[in-house]
Amino acid sequence: MSVHLDDYQQWLDELKPESRALMLHTWADATRVFSARGLDNYVKGAAALHGLGKGASLVNAWIESAPQVAKEVGEDVVPDLVTEALMLASKTSGAVIELVLATAPTAATRLADGELFLQYLQVISSLVNQAPRALRPMLDKIDVLLGQLTLGGLRRWANWGAQAHRTQYEEQVKYFDLNSKESLAILQQERKGTLLVDVQRRINLYLRALWGRDFFMRPTSGDFESREGYQPYIEDYLIHLPDAFDAAHGQQGTVSALELYRASAAHAAAHLVYTRQPISAEALNPWQMALIGAIEDARVEALACARFPGLRQLWCSLHTCNAALDQSAGDYLNRLARALLEPDYPDAHPWIAQGRAWFAQALPGVLAQPFANTVSWDIGVALAHSFKDVGPAYHPRTDVQRAPYRDDNRYFWAFEAFDLDQSMAAGYHEPQQVRKYVNLMEMANEIDVETAGDDAQEVWVLATELFPYEDMGVSFNDSEGKEPLVPPSHYGEWDYLIQLERPAWVTVQERRVKMGDLALIDAIAAEHKRVISRMKYLLDAMQPQGVQRLRKLEDGDDIDLNAALDALVGMRMGQQPDPRLMMRSVRKTRDISVMVLLDLSHSTNDRVAGQDHTVLALTRQACVLLADAIGKVGDPFAIHGFCSDGRHDVNYWRFKDFNQPYDDQVKARLAGMTGQLSTRMGAAIRHASTALKAQRSAKKLLLVITDGEPADIDVRDPQYLRHDTKKAVEEAGRSGIITYCMSLDPRADHYVSRIFGAKNYMVVDKVERLPEKLPLLYAGLTR
Repeated sequence: MSVHLDDYQQWLDELKPESRALMLHTWADATRVFSARGLDNYVKGAAALHGLGKGASLVNAWIESAPQVAKEVGEDVVPDLVTEALMLASKTSGAVIELVLATAPTAATRLADGELFLQYLQVISSLVNQAPRALRPMLDKIDVLLGQLTLGGLRRWANWGAQAHRTQYEEQVKYFDLNSKESLAILQQERKGTLLVDVQRRINLYLRALWGRDFFMRPTSGDFESREGYQPYIEDYLIHLPDAFDAAHGQQGTVSALELYRASAAHAAAHLVYTRQPISAEALNPWQMALIGAIEDARVEALACARFPGLRQLWCSLHTCNAALDQSAGDYLNRLARALLEPDYPDAHPWIAQGRAWFAQALPGVLAQPFANTVSWDIGVALAHSFKDVGPAYHPRTDVQRAPYRDDNRYFWAFEAFDLDQSMAAGYHEPQQVRKYVNLMEMANEIDVETAGDDAQEVWVLATELFPYEDMGVSFNDSEGKEPLVPPSHYGEWDYLIQLERPAWVTVQERRVKMGDLALIDAIAAEHKRVISRMKYLLDAMQPQGVQRLRKLEDGDDIDLNAALDALVGMRMGQQPDPRLMMRSVRKTRDISVMVLLDLSHSTNDRVAGQDHTVLALTRQACVLLADAIGKVGDPFAIHGFCSDGRHDVNYWRFKDFNQPYDDQVKARLAGMTGQLSTRMGAAIRHASTALKAQRSAKKLLLVITDGEPADIDVRDPQYLRHDTKKAVEEAGRSGIITYCMSLDPRADHYVSRIFGAKNYMVVDKVERLPEKLPLLYAGLTR
């Protein structure tokens, strides 16, 4: 789905000429990072800031900064950024608001996370309420401050200065400008050892070197009033690490913050690689869950150490518990964790020894089946049962694993609790409606219940359409019934960030095609008479040529008399005769199935520059000419279309299927197609490939016609759907389907070649020539 700047002309007219020129200059970059909704917020945000009446420089700062912020932390924060700027208008000057916008990209780069950036905006809002004069000098030094402080440290540093110099304005400015001793002292006090943003690239390369794949990491900030960050955790296949680490105390001394980051990232990556099935938490108490988590940590670390032995030394250095500690259940938990990881750790306690023995006994099975985690549940529950004789009570808040690199294990737990209130609200306590498939006599003989509605417990369905006695060509369902319910199709979707396919992630819903006016199709045929006549000779050459004789064969069905006479003459002249004396008659036929997949997103309603036609009208014309061409050749073909409204609703239409003739009904469907919503191309290609796989043709061609890149309303990363579409094309290729793309986007070269391949696409520079080029493309691809 593409969005043009001309669509926002009414908003642009409100801006000053220099702002309009800057918007035009940055629009190409903005379209690369914003979705259609994001572009809408971008333009309207500029208009809203212009309405403040604080000068064009404020609007220009927004135009330049908003795309950079969206590129760093996502476009979801952009509306909050402009809202914050509008709220500051009544509290500070336009120059300060301009500085907030101008420094926003720096803050987004240093924080590297959308949630942290929103919290940063809260810090600004809080500071302007306490000390308005302090905001400008702090923003002037924001790159220095965020280069040394976490977000929590920045807030504590700012709060200290605002409260200490509440009425001393000169000292307040010196403090926030880093020109006072107490400012530097508090800065040093709040300073963390190593920020994640400074080492994230090195950690990414470290994980890639280990596992040969990429892992996506996000920083998390601890409580504003505490210097301790959150514990590492995994959520939605993303590794969340604290935004800063201090050097940690280890067995052999101090462990650097960089080594702590490596240990945390490697442990979380081991979970993502080897923990693929959730562990049910049903009927487990907190102590059992804590022990199962410790065994699961030991299991994935044992698998990782078997592949990379050096990880054991890294992880062991961060376990500092010892056998002398026996005061709490948490001490035993940490001693067990160290005993399972470190073979040389001496601990003679019977319970620890028992856990070691059970884990060692299960280790060969763990290494043989790296993705089976039932052993963690079995050993954990057994250890919890045997711990009753040890004594200390378990306290979930305090008895936790103290190794700083380990995550909180939320990643692999599956909770399936039943919520009675929610189920009653959703109506699940009522009998669900049943669809019963019956034959015609059962349907005709059944008593009609006029009061039956959508809440009927049983709905009877005929396998075929039912027509009235006086058959007028219209079924009861078409004239009076509701749209038939087609079971949805679920497909996986490739996530390039985690290098895994999300199973059953996208739902494709087939919709009934609306009928249009046949006169529209007849007008298209009349308008393109000259194109049809020029293609006549080309199409005649593609017709099957019947029986063809293959001559000069050593093994064939009949003797080739001409070759036999030549051989006899050669023998009389004393020459070696040609042994190829046979011939075979073969029937030359075309064996190809063609599917045309149309992108029917909202952008197809746009008019072509300099033309009265819309992109949708040209697509319809091209389909009519192509259908006429394929019909003359005789190849089986289908015409389908798609658009999307998020991953749960990919709309799919069948204008013509392979087993349907190209008749007036198909033409009426082509006349009734409309453009709407977005373009989730990967799911549509998978659904179309399913239909093509059912064809028995030797050659199968999927021809995709689109006017823009893959995009959808629930996807912010412009690369996400591109990678998924590329994966869908590769899957179709493995099934013997040739996928070719005809793009109407003049800027498509930089991405369509990576999706479909260097030789499997064509960009139509002049969209108005689409009806002429599409049949010619078909002829070239199926020759």
